Amino acid sequence: MDWLPVTRRHDRKAAVTSRNPLHLHWFLPTYGDSRNLMAGGHGSSMSGDRPASLHYLKQLALAAEANRFEAVLIPAGLWCEDAWLTAALLADATDSLKFLVALRPGLVSPLLSAQMASTLQWQSGGRVLLNVVTGGESSEQRAFGDTLSKEERYERCGEFLDITRRLWTSDQPVTVAGKHLTAEGAVLARRPDPAPPIFFGGSSPAAGDVAAAHADTYLTWGEPPAQVKKKLDWIRGLAADRGRELSYGIRLHVISRDTSEEAWAEANRLLNNLDPQTVRNAQASLARSESEGQRLMRDLHGGGAAFDEAADARSLQVYPGLWTGVGLVRGGAGTALVGSHDEVADLIAEYADLGLDHFILSGYPHLEEAYHFGEGVRPRLAARGLLNDGAAPSEPVRGAFLPDLSPSPTS
Repeated sequence: MDWLPVTRRHDRKAAVTSRNPLHLHWFLPTYGDSRNLMAGGHGSSMSGDRPASLHYLKQLALAAEANRFEAVLIPAGLWCEDAWLTAALLADATDSLKFLVALRPGLVSPLLSAQMASTLQWQSGGRVLLNVVTGGESSEQRAFGDTLSKEERYERCGEFLDITRRLWTSDQPVTVAGKHLTAEGAVLARRPDPAPPIFFGGSSPAAGDVAAAHADTYLTWGEPPAQVKKKLDWIRGLAADRGRELSYGIRLHVISRDTSEEAWAEANRLLNNLDPQTVRNAQASLARSESEGQRLMRDLHGGGAAFDEAADARSLQVYPGLWTGVGLVRGGAGTALVGSHDEVADLIAEYADLGLDHFILSGYPHLEEAYHFGEGVRPRLAARGLLNDGAAPSEPVRGAFLPDLSPSPTS
């Protein structure tokens, strides 16, 4: 198979930038969590050995808030708990955390979806963001009663977002007769303030058209930087043709430790705990996916062939610090940033240079990894001027009962 070259990137440890601050988000696994990589997703069964009880989801939300993540992405699909209800249950358990709620357009009417978003936005104090998921698998869509083709789903999605946006912004009743959706005299008793930003991803031509016309933030999965740049340039061009400018984000997993050796040891542990038959079954299922983005994820590891050839976790890199091991069994986002806290911060900074503002991250298990990232990587990003936090504190951390060994002013 053809491999992307693994080349050394430039050193960015001392770099400070004046670009827009980054938005860091975490992920809420409403199908369960685990200390190991979990198989499934994109229409396939997915569950963890650490159940997604309300008690555990509250722990995850509070951990994300404690580590100063701006929002948590709440997924949607056959094997997830309902995203809207989950966000509503967690809003009262948190103070500042926002909820990036995954929404399948067309399964309910645009007016009802706009009404739900408006209610949650009001009751949460403006903490709602929306991740619009058109649906990449016809088999999963049919389970929800949706029989449209992939191309038709994107057509409907465009109509849905047009009606929803009008409901959020228009002073007049909305009447639309589209190919797939209609609204007659539709109004909201309360318009959301602010209107929830629309996050949208997709790698097909139809997805690009919808993103350029309706999205506020375009999302991509974690491909190597050169491929990400090419995709962002594509969407920028489509948006410019419509007189629009978007922001951009990326969805990645992360394994960050005090040293590179520790991080790769954890990646090796995850890899060694994979059952070869599980990998084969997962790749056979993902090979049937209609998603162009899923095809690109599979191409990074040769549809699982790289697993058979892997001597250790590092051999599954497609770029320094970008590891494809997660995608051997997990549908959707299948790459992870792996390395020391400095190395992970360097790679995030490199992606940020492409124009990415939003980083939606996750790790196994999500509770513990939120702290690894929040305590290890976040201060380094702040020191580089990439966050709103200001510079990292320069004073050393001292235990309460340890002596102060710092030099005296006269020494």
